[in-house]
Amino acid sequence: MAGEKQQFNIYLPAALVRRVKHASVDANVSLSAFVEEALESYLRTLEEQR
Repeated sequence: MAGEKQQFNIYLPAALVRRVKHASVDANVSLSAFVEEALESYLRTLEEQR
């Protein structure tokens, strides 16, 4: 996603945070990039289902 970045604080279960952090390390990308792509992918899927 191009453009300006904005901080977005959310609260998630600790176990999920650990899983996402490990997954981003395994994918060799930053946590922000990993979450951004996951959200974009999920939203694309929702849009395609409409």
